[in-house]
Amino acid sequence: MTTLSPIKTFLNYINGSWQAGSSDETLASINPANREVVGYVQSSTREDLNEAVEAAKQAQKEWRKLSGTERGNLLFKAADILEKNLDEVAESMTREMGKTLTEAKGETARGVAILRYYAGEGMRKMGDLIPASDGTALQFSKRVPLGVVGAITPWNFPVAIPIWKVAPALIYGNAVVLKPATEAAVTAAKVIECFNQAGFPKGVINLITGKGSVIGQGLAEHQDVAVITFTGSNSVGKQIGQTAAARGAKYQLEMGGKNPIIIANDADLDQAVAAVLSGGLKSTGQKCTCSSRVIVQSGVYEEFKEKLIAAVKTIKVGNGLDADTWMGPCASEDQYNTVKYYIQKGIEEGSQILIGGDSPESEELKQGFYVNPTVFDNVTTNMIIAQEEIFGPVLALMKVESIEEAIEVANDVEFGLSASIFTKDISKMLTFIDDIDAGLVRVNYETAGVELQAPFGGMKASSSHSREQGEAAKEFFTTTKTVFIKG
Repeated sequence: MTTLSPIKTFLNYINGSWQAGSSDETLASINPANREVVGYVQSSTREDLNEAVEAAKQAQKEWRKLSGTERGNLLFKAADILEKNLDEVAESMTREMGKTLTEAKGETARGVAILRYYAGEGMRKMGDLIPASDGTALQFSKRVPLGVVGAITPWNFPVAIPIWKVAPALIYGNAVVLKPATEAAVTAAKVIECFNQAGFPKGVINLITGKGSVIGQGLAEHQDVAVITFTGSNSVGKQIGQTAAARGAKYQLEMGGKNPIIIANDADLDQAVAAVLSGGLKSTGQKCTCSSRVIVQSGVYEEFKEKLIAAVKTIKVGNGLDADTWMGPCASEDQYNTVKYYIQKGIEEGSQILIGGDSPESEELKQGFYVNPTVFDNVTTNMIIAQEEIFGPVLALMKVESIEEAIEVANDVEFGLSASIFTKDISKMLTFIDDIDAGLVRVNYETAGVELQAPFGGMKASSSHSREQGEAAKEFFTTTKTVFIKG
């Protein structure tokens, strides 16, 4: 693999080779910890995109004819290569978007596991035998690929999310054009190099970098792209979905969240505090499943608040490459400004900051996009910080009297991605499971994080109602063909 260099320019990967875009323009990937340039990527044009899509279209004709075992063997090889280069890929991730090296290594290892999971899918059934009304006939269904998949991925999980889209698309016989976020495009290039080294046929997987308005929108509009899978903001996702739907393409959107974690009067408060810290502040709160609203019953509100603030005070903010750093910077200057905007809104709306709200005073951190972990008190459901996704290290404490009120408050947002409750009461657990509007429901566990073998997606404005990962990916990346053979 190529060695990361602050001055290296990374190319597009099209039809089995690394090549420059048709434009002389490049885009810089900036280290949010110190503003150094991590690398440059191509600012590609529609011409470059057309080349990538055409390469994928032609390659898919032969790729779909391979057996699942043959395709799976290549995914196994890619997994082995990624595992071998785990440290380098993880360091690239930390330098590009700021999460701690420990988290980056964990995410890269998860990428390896996802590749191996879907490699194994090549040996599993792709249809069903169906009884025919004619006793001399054979009737069955088979899952078949859709064609070219356009994958548009965000910066917050630059290894796991691209792989959980690319791996199932490939194992089920599709070809892929991947458009990663610029803030994480260097890491994406290193991941795609693993596929290159694994020996995937030319054109089966392609990487193209550039502006979302050009490449992302171009994928959504392209007549030869049969499928769009997108993870990102609600505003962009809606535009992508509308564009894809207008031409009859299949699409999948995983968008925002405003995820609640309910703390009941009978909860284990130490366990709950640990879950709020991990689910709400790890990765600097930059997870679509992060816990941003902490809804606490009045009977334990003050005690929980005291324990939470004490725990937040122990958090070490710093460069993600430093071994003792618990929380890194916001991923970019834009994200930093967004978080600061919402903190100011919380103050203006009358909520009290219990801790944080500012940036570290250390000289070595002043060049980075750091925000100290922030906890607001006395937040009400009508406040902006209780309704809109912040995507930063900001927690909103909300007091309620009953579990019924807690669930009502939890559901009082446009999103429905993940939700959690901490309680020892089975009745409360079951009520929560039935009544909460969320695609991922957890009991006595944090809201953040997903199991790679389980379906993932949200309700309401959080998704387009399809599901990713696990066996659910087969439903999205294939269609059913019914076959009737007369004897």
